[in-house]
Amino acid sequence: MATKSRSIFEEVGTTAKPLARPGGIDSRGQGARGAIRVWLMVLFALLVAMIAVGGLTRLTDSGLSITEWRPVTGALPPLDDAAWQAEFAKYQASPEYQLQNVGMELSEFKQIFWWEWGHRQLGRVIGLVWALGFAGFALTRKIPKGWTGRLFFVGVLGGLQGAIGWWMVSSGLEGGMTDVASYRLATHLGLAFVIFGTITWYILKIGRRSADLLTARRAGDARLWTLSNVLMALAFLQIVLGALVAGIDAGRGYPDWPLMAGGWLPPDMWQLQPVWRNLFENDGTVQFIHRISGYVLFLFGLYVWWRSRRGANRRTRAAFAMVAGMLVVQMALGIATVMTMATAHVAIVHQLGAVVLWVLILRARFLSRYPFAQSVREARP
Repeated sequence: MATKSRSIFEEVGTTAKPLARPGGIDSRGQGARGAIRVWLMVLFALLVAMIAVGGLTRLTDSGLSITEWRPVTGALPPLDDAAWQAEFAKYQASPEYQLQNVGMELSEFKQIFWWEWGHRQLGRVIGLVWALGFAGFALTRKIPKGWTGRLFFVGVLGGLQGAIGWWMVSSGLEGGMTDVASYRLATHLGLAFVIFGTITWYILKIGRRSADLLTARRAGDARLWTLSNVLMALAFLQIVLGALVAGIDAGRGYPDWPLMAGGWLPPDMWQLQPVWRNLFENDGTVQFIHRISGYVLFLFGLYVWWRSRRGANRRTRAAFAMVAGMLVVQMALGIATVMTMATAHVAIVHQLGAVVLWVLILRARFLSRYPFAQSVREARP
């Protein structure tokens, strides 16, 4: 059999092999990072809507209008007069109706029912979007290496949030209660921000290649990372305290600032017994703690921003500057909420301001850990 003649410049005993592509190692196991990031962004947007609707449900006293937890069958609202009367009868048996809303007409009940139904429906939509997305990416093997557990964890948190939501609502349906227990409301909102923060972090992280993150981490600012962790913790504490304020309508009791009822301390701060109850049930004490925590967060946030100005990375400095700016806005919104006695439109803007601040803190924290590469000209000595 004839063989192909060799070139006089070809070494004997060698065979040609394709050259390795740059970035080949990094491309292994990367999956559909872009599509997953878009899916997480959709969940992000739905969660913002969920938090806003949840806040309005609380402000309109609608949260106890549905007295049963039916995750599947409850997706359908009453469809005829008989169904509406049956739903209304269940509400009429609740303490809120008997102690606070006795005499309410069916037309009034429908208004608060739709708020709570819409809130629960958004929760179902979020769960469905997560389940369909996760199943689709898993079955097509498009999940990047190391991300399956993280994305599944988002679903676990969502399921836990649904259970805690009912645990919260059930507290207002027993024992002569006309509102949900404030500490359960705080747990519910706190977990919502944990889920929101987790998705935000994943969006930031999956948007950059693994090799880029490894390189960026070497240029991270360890001191700024530590400070941003403390700032994040203080912001989360303030959010939970805000839920305690909302849970007992403490934001409506002292519409003056910086004083409270004309003094630096609210009257009768420790009148309830045992004393620890004042931390959860005394409207003056709860609002006072929320104010003080807000001042601490504000001052510490400005310190972190001042510290970040010494960093060399321009985009990281800009991220912390945005945090400082939003702290000023959120402080102003908090004062406005107090002075307007938590009027619904002002209070909900204040709550959405907390969402924006939370995201900006997480973004600045991320960039302190994984700064973007920049040219020598952009760097600050």
